[in-house]
Amino acid sequence: EERLPRPPPSPSPTLRMSSTTTDEAKIIDGKAVAKEIRADIKKQVEELKKEHDVLPGLATILVGDRTDSAMYVKFKKRAAKEVGFHSVDIKLPETVTEEQLIAEVKKCIDDKAVHGILVQLPLPKHINEDKVLASIPHHKDVDGFSAQNIGNLCLKGGEPPLAVPCTPAGCVELIQRTGVDVKGKDAVVVGRSNIVGMPMAHLLRSMDCTVTVCHSRTKDIKAHVRRADILVAAIGKAEFIKGDWIK
Repeated sequence: EERLPRPPPSPSPTLRMSSTTTDEAKIIDGKAVAKEIRADIKKQVEELKKEHDVLPGLATILVGDRTDSAMYVKFKKRAAKEVGFHSVDIKLPETVTEEQLIAEVKKCIDDKAVHGILVQLPLPKHINEDKVLASIPHHKDVDGFSAQNIGNLCLKGGEPPLAVPCTPAGCVELIQRTGVDVKGKDAVVVGRSNIVGMPMAHLLRSMDCTVTVCHSRTKDIKAHVRRADILVAAIGKAEFIKGDWIK
């Protein structure tokens, strides 16, 4: 199941890979990779339409008037149009109740033309985000946040998740496209959020990295970072990781 390329949710991660050689670091061109991925998805969408007369359908639900959330949804709509997805856009006021929001989610669940549902976070304080996300069945959980998808991501063996949180998935995509063999490498993830840090650590573990997760209670983060072959900073604080910390 293909997922839309999307702007990274907050906190926005920074990916850094190092080697034991003295070669200068090379910047991975994320924009070029994204362009390649979107071209591949567009081709697959065209084939799906031709062979099965089906278009992937993405429903986005936006609550309130947050500028950043509106911008993210705008990017998603643009990306959906570019690759040929069927797009359903739902805009709700800041005052919407939790029950009303969940009712809109259920309408999308019942819509056979919708294959993935994305509720833009954060939600207003009077709404329980966990309850809203839990109302999305795992087979339409395009964000990969459901307990079943996260559980399958974390388990060794068994069924793979139907969707993986997109920001960690994007980091893995960039790592894989470098062609570097990461097995046995020391990977350090700074941050342990459900959106980025936690799934990132499990993905790196599945790639046979030796993974350390640092957080606000970690002692001497600098020492952990200095031994990292792969470093993912996902704490939402610019320049927290200093240049002289990196191997």
